[in-house]
Amino acid sequence: MPQLNVAAETRLQFGKNSSRRLRQAGKIPAILYGNKEAELPLTVSPKDLMAILHSASGHNTIFSLEITGRNPVSVMLKDWQFDPLKGRLLHADMLRIAMDKVLQVNVPILAQGEAKGVKEQGGIFEFVVREVEVECLPADIPEHITIDISELALGQNLRVSDLPVGDKIKVLSDADLLVAHVIIPRAEKAAATPEEAPVAAVAEPEVIKKGKAEEEGAPAKGEEKEKKPAKGEEKEKKK
Repeated sequence: MPQLNVAAETRLQFGKNSSRRLRQAGKIPAILYGNKEAELPLTVSPKDLMAILHSASGHNTIFSLEITGRNPVSVMLKDWQFDPLKGRLLHADMLRIAMDKVLQVNVPILAQGEAKGVKEQGGIFEFVVREVEVECLPADIPEHITIDISELALGQNLRVSDLPVGDKIKVLSDADLLVAHVIIPRAEKAAATPEEAPVAAVAEPEVIKKGKAEEEGAPAKGEEKEKKPAKGEEKEKKK
């Protein structure tokens, strides 16, 4: 790993006005901590830190912090803050690194090749997880982990347990965590889905049916119900 150097100075003034003046002068406030030592407020060049963030190893880059009046110290970027509107770096946290002690860091995953399920079967390759957490010595931190997806067919996937890592690296992420897969295009998936059965008509409540039946049996307006003959009339008819 090439050694990168970043110049820094101790910061003696604090507050919003001080930070504003510092940024106008082309510097930003920063904090150095870790390794069981006291926090140290610093000022650094945002251009130097941006160069590290845009390097191949990104925020996992270990560099030498050259602090005026102090011995150089190996550090890495732990956190940083950007201006949401202008995209400028506003603040940075740096962690002291002991080269003989293991670190937990997140490493990006890169894909190599073209999946068979895409080239021959019309599927879509999709990343589900783009980085994993690993533990290793600072000098063994990989820039990235590369997966070969050439033989990945439609419906197949790769999990954390499939990642090719060396013996010096311990993967901390769940071994069953899905990393990438080849899936059926959404349009085809939707076309293959059978149409939903029509919703059955909702039966009317029994009370309503009963009411309708009574209405159907009722005489129309103006009509009278047939009168039952009186007892005397029935006898005369029999005679």
